[in-house]
Order: sequence, then C-alpha cells, then structure tokens
Amino acid sequence: MCGVIGISGLHDVNLRLYDALTILQHRGQDAAGIVTEDDGELHQCKGEGLVRDVFNKSHMMTLKGNVGIGHVRYPTAGSSGPALAQPFYVNSPYGIFIAHNGNLTNAEELREQIRNHDLRHLNTDSDSEVLLNIFAYELQSQGRLHPNQHDIFAAIEGVHARCNGAYAVVGLIANYGTFAFRDQFGIRPLCYGRKRVLNKYEYAIASESVVLESLGFEFVRDLIPGEGLFIDKSGSIFLKQCSKRPNLTPCIFEHVYFARPDSMMDDISVYKCRLRMGERLAKKIIRTNPGHKIDVVIPIPDTSRQSAQALAETLGLKVREGFMKNRYIGRTFIMPGQKERKKSVRQKLSPVKLEFAGKNVLLVDDSIVRGTTSQEIIQMARDAGAKKVFIASAAPGVRYPNVYGIDMPSASELIAHDRTDQEVERLIGADWLIYQDLEDLVASASEGNKNINNFECSVFDGNYVTGDINSDYLQRLDAMRNDSAKTQSEFKFEPQKEQVIGIHNEFSR
Repeated sequence: MCGVIGISGLHDVNLRLYDALTILQHRGQDAAGIVTEDDGELHQCKGEGLVRDVFNKSHMMTLKGNVGIGHVRYPTAGSSGPALAQPFYVNSPYGIFIAHNGNLTNAEELREQIRNHDLRHLNTDSDSEVLLNIFAYELQSQGRLHPNQHDIFAAIEGVHARCNGAYAVVGLIANYGTFAFRDQFGIRPLCYGRKRVLNKYEYAIASESVVLESLGFEFVRDLIPGEGLFIDKSGSIFLKQCSKRPNLTPCIFEHVYFARPDSMMDDISVYKCRLRMGERLAKKIIRTNPGHKIDVVIPIPDTSRQSAQALAETLGLKVREGFMKNRYIGRTFIMPGQKERKKSVRQKLSPVKLEFAGKNVLLVDDSIVRGTTSQEIIQMARDAGAKKVFIASAAPGVRYPNVYGIDMPSASELIAHDRTDQEVERLIGADWLIYQDLEDLVASASEGNKNINNFECSVFDGNYVTGDINSDYLQRLDAMRNDSAKTQSEFKFEPQKEQVIGIHNEFSR
C-alpha cells in the first residue's frame, strides 16, 4: 500500500507536496520521494525512510516548480531498497515520472513484452517501473512530437488494455503537464480537488480526500474506475473514460485498516463505515453470546477506535483507553519478521493496569492478520491483571493473501487460513474470539454508497475480482512473501545511503 499526490499549481508546490506526504505517511513508511518541474527543468529528491527523514531544508529549496508529484511507499511487489523509492523516471519520450499505488498481477508477462516487443529497458524488479514503461511506450506509439490530451488518453487506454491488477497513478510529463488514472475496477483509491486563485484554478490529485482538504483544496470527486485525467501546462483540465469495461469494486480493506477515518472514499465516509462495523459486531455479540459478562471495552489503537466506541454504545458498556501508544514506532502490520513484530508490539503499546485489574475485558481490533500482535496484546492484558480476555475483530478472518497492493504475508502465515475460529482463539490465547461476518462488513461500507454493488474482499473470501489469479500465481507469491524468504533477502541486502537524484540540477545529502 502506498500514497500518491500530484499538484498542478500557480506557484511553488514543494512545501505542499511535503505536507501531503506527511498526511499520507500512514500509507507507507519504507520510502518517500518528490519531483517538481520548473520550466522544463526537473528536480527530484527521494530516499528510504519517513518523510521527515528523507527531506531537509536544502532539499526543499532545490525542489522548485509549480508542478510536482510525490509518493510514500511500503514494499508490495519487488524488494525494498533505495533504488525502489518513487517517483520513477523514464527519459523517452519527453521525460515522464509516475507515482503508483497498487500491484500489477501480470507484471512478469509485461516484463517480457517490454524487453522483446517494446524494446525498452528495466532497471528494477518493481511493477511500478513496468507500468511506467508501458505508459511511455503507448504514448510514444501515438507518434506525436507535441502530445495533447487525446494522446495522453490513448496511452492510458493502452495501459488498461495491457495491465491487469490494481493501480492508482499520478504522473508528470516534462513541459506538458500532469496526468492521473485509476484501474478499471477502482480497487485503489484516487480523487482530485481544486482551489481558485484569482481567476484560475490549481488542482491536486491524491490517494485520500483528507489530503486535499488539509491543503485547502475543494474536494471535487473520486476518479471513476478506468478514468484518465490530464492537466496541461496552461492549467486546463481534461477527463475521459479510458476503459472499455469499468466496474467499480473498491478494496474494502481501506475501510478496515488503511485509510484515515477523516477521509471519504467513493462517497463513503471511512469514519461512519467503522462506526457501523462496530454496531453490527455488537449485534452479533448479542445474538451469539447474550450472557457475555464483559466489564469494559478496550480498543487496540488506533484504527479500531471508532468500531470499539460504537460497539460499546450498542452493548451499553464503558469504553476505556487501556493501551497507551508510542507514536514513534511504525505500524506492526508492515514489520518484516515475527521477532521484529513481537518486539515492536511491546515497544509500541503499554497497558494502563487499573483498566484491566480484575475485569473481563473485550479487546477490539480492526482485523487479525498473522495473530502475532493479538497474541502479544492478550498476554499483556493478562499480565496487567485481567480476569478474562475476550477479543473482537471488526473484520472477518483474513484467510487469503492480497495481490492488489497490500503486502499481506503468505497464506500459510495467516492465522485464520485453514483454521476454525476456535482454533484461532486457542492459538492467540483468548478466552473468546468473535469475528465480524463478511456480509456485515460489506453492508457497513455499502450503506455509505448504495451505487456500489461489490467490494474487493479477496483477503476474506478468496475471490480475486480481476479474474487472472490461479494457484500457480499464489504459490509464487507465497514463495516471495513468507518470512523465511524475506529474512534471506534482508540477510543478502547491503545497506545503502538514501538516494537523492537531481535531474538537470544535481544535489547530494
């Protein structure tokens, strides 16, 4: 999962891009990057780490220009390292940068096409570089010395015809403008807004609406599946449907975990969706365990808070902050190994013992993936004096890997894979475990937008909406994602300094 931002402004955009990336930091902590254009001259800075660590004052002063794009990354396809920080650049044609959120499911096939048919060169194993070269080839195929919006949209149509999977993209073409597009299923989010300055408009495109509002842009709408957007050098905006088979099927895990609660996605309030998740989960508790004997509801910070609040209100119980969070520790969902995850949970959370001592506590989490975090937190609650520890997941059991841009572990490392709820309950050490039903999760989201008929729910039901995922693909994915493979990759990797690249304006850290 990554975050993208693009701004076409009337004055320097460097500080606004930086602010946008800090707002999107929850979507990726592996690397960050910004590129700007100033009268055809491109300036870039990118590297590994958090936004605040990648950029300093001297970098920001060098990132001149009224047009630019940015990216925050955590690795999904390919390995990790400074060379994989985005935006990615290709010189031909024109000079193109892109920032990509998602994952191409036919990347290997496309790599062969790029080498043998398109006759282009790839430098990394990133599917984002594949997507960039596909777009560049399709744009070059239009044969135009000076491309216009029709050529941009034709290139996007070519991308849709060749690329499978999930992709939300913002891009920059030197001397011509910025562009954006969303895959034909709208799996990954993308929206745009505008700001009136005198008699002209500035535009911004972002992964989440909260970015636009924080930067003072008026939210216009989400890009619809398959849609392309182009803002030319004069500031004129063009939009066109570039897919022959658009079918809105957004990722429901955005509402469960990834998105900020103050965002709107496809006209659904993430905040209200999470409240409804808590209400429906409470009703399931009433149905299945009416004599539950819960004394207090405690959210596992941060993304479960809204669900825990609504759950407690529905059950007529107190909700208390039983865990204090160290905000300087990264999200344990993304940690690369079991030992690292266990250590990080203890560093990240500390219990308020008086909220646990002698009580039957119901812990509420947004989801349970590997179960490592849940197991540690349950033990922490017991160590703090809890009499009984129950746990409720606002999402169903995660039983299948994600192939659309969320770096979930291999199926064998998902605690709910091929296990009953009772087996999971025993493994994590809970006195009682209750999962949200999938139909209730879907209803919680769809209530916000009745026009959405389906959601991408593959991690819960194994139904991959792009229709191109088979057992061979999942086996290859398992080999790349399991912890032993990642450990070997980390062992072989030689640490490098963060990359900082200047194009026509080199600078170093």
